[in-house]
Amino acid sequence: MEEGRDDEYCSFSNSGDRDGGLSGCFFLDHVGQVLLSRNHDGLSWKCLDSSDCEGTTCLGIINCENSETEIKFSDIYAVEFVSYGLVHSPKLGLRHAKECFRERLLNTQEMYRFTVHGFQSSPKEPCLWNLAAFTFGHMDLQTCQSWMDQLNYSLIKEVERPRNLLVFVHPKSGKGNGSKVWETVSKIFIRAKVNTKVIVTERAGHAFDVMASIQNKELHTYDGIIAVGGDGFFNEILNGYLLSRLKVPLPPSPSDSFNSVQSRGSSSVPEPGDEVHETDQKEHYPLLPDSVQEVMNFRTVNGSCEGIEDPDHPFSSERPRFGLIPAGSTDAIVMCTTGARDPVTSALHIILGRKLFLDAMQVVRWKTASTSTIEPYIRYAASFAGYGFYGDVISESEKYRWMGPKRYDYVGTKIFLKHRSYEAEVMFEEAESENSKASLHTRSKTWPFRNTTRSEKILCRANCKICNSKVGWNSASTTLNPCPEKTRWCRTKGRFLSIGAAVMSNRNERAPDGLVVDAHLSDGFLHLILIKDCSRPKYLWHLTELAKRGGEPLNFEFVEYHKTRAFTFTSFGEESVWNLDGEIFEAHQLSAQVLRGLIPLFASGPEI
Repeated sequence: MEEGRDDEYCSFSNSGDRDGGLSGCFFLDHVGQVLLSRNHDGLSWKCLDSSDCEGTTCLGIINCENSETEIKFSDIYAVEFVSYGLVHSPKLGLRHAKECFRERLLNTQEMYRFTVHGFQSSPKEPCLWNLAAFTFGHMDLQTCQSWMDQLNYSLIKEVERPRNLLVFVHPKSGKGNGSKVWETVSKIFIRAKVNTKVIVTERAGHAFDVMASIQNKELHTYDGIIAVGGDGFFNEILNGYLLSRLKVPLPPSPSDSFNSVQSRGSSSVPEPGDEVHETDQKEHYPLLPDSVQEVMNFRTVNGSCEGIEDPDHPFSSERPRFGLIPAGSTDAIVMCTTGARDPVTSALHIILGRKLFLDAMQVVRWKTASTSTIEPYIRYAASFAGYGFYGDVISESEKYRWMGPKRYDYVGTKIFLKHRSYEAEVMFEEAESENSKASLHTRSKTWPFRNTTRSEKILCRANCKICNSKVGWNSASTTLNPCPEKTRWCRTKGRFLSIGAAVMSNRNERAPDGLVVDAHLSDGFLHLILIKDCSRPKYLWHLTELAKRGGEPLNFEFVEYHKTRAFTFTSFGEESVWNLDGEIFEAHQLSAQVLRGLIPLFASGPEI
């Protein structure tokens, strides 16, 4: 480029304000000369040389057709100066790659450059975010620096973005590639100028101990807590944080709720003419210490709880956001919250400050064995709690960790062939929507073991109206809905192959629609799934429906499904264990309740 032609690259501003418009002529690497414009919410550019914009592709580079391209500031994670160097502006429309490469060499120029880093959604998978870099060149250094200052100023105004993060890396998670995953995505955090303190765990429970012992003063210096691992590792970090800080009312124990339950043997659904027993939720609970009873009556109609908190930790207003970068065996939480099991996508959700809230399940073990004394022991789960088949698989798979994720297929087959069932009693709080529903047992059937009635399913997506519709922990307001005067409880007792309680849909590669396809991330409900004892072919049919997209795993007469805010469990005879987010949890008696919107997360939900 001749020096006398510098005026071709002049920039001009439509306003002297930093928030005003700004336009200028630049060379976009691999595209050609463009008119670059900055407005209040992003950048856009349009090709100026029509001879360079024929809409063809050369060596995988897609070029514009005189159309405008744009990227929002909310999708830009970094702007950096890349010194003086080559900017390629090839002629297009050449048929052969070799000729195209030779032509490109003839159309390269040296100039000052800056790169805008962002992402582009995959055309085939909108939830998958691919890194995108746009390098603009200009002959004037001051012009490049001025534009960089303007763009960085706009990025600073993105206030939800983190600047300091505490990162836990599980080196043996999944296939043992947790450290490798972090090494890959850490470069993106460095480019985005996000400071990270990294702790590589050295033993089981290491992350739990750090989170439980870290002082609140230090914790408040971080904008978020990140887990590089699987669902179980996330569960460990979450429990380390919550158990040492959060004080909320406990759910009723199985003995407490017994007298308030309508009982019909092995059926949990009332029949016509039955009297529904209702109870005042503020009654005395004889099995609980007085200190526990004082806080048990704060449950609200939407499942949220008014906690008694550590005064040194402003939990309800300033709790840190959590993030999860997938490196596990199933990664169901990431699949449900970002829509893609991809470390780069999750890293971008974190860096760009995306935010949503997750329900959490508080699980209280009252007894470890039938002869144990009553001693409440609390844990939290973010995705799932399962007993029977689910517990047996997670327990047995511990012997085969050397197999990696394949151990679940192997152990799952073994447990299926053993076909164990367990006697238990489950009581659950009946949700309002349950009152008007027809029972699964009373629906008409046109095929053996299947039910024909189907309800419309509303899936959880980004900006979900259902998740954003009620007051919960995610509300800025400290006033919650009042406690309901009366609740209804139902009981079911019998032999079960499995008992599951899902907080979210739990989508994963083995169950593409999840356990409950229309479960939401923050609607204040648990999804209780009871699989009654049945023959192997029937159970196999259920599992087959679970493993295929568009299946109907809940549409069987031996499957009970209920939306609830709380449930209790008591086992009889031979016992299994519970699976809490991939971790083993032994319990003879337990209770669980949902805490709506308890967990702030770096994610925006899956795109349609």
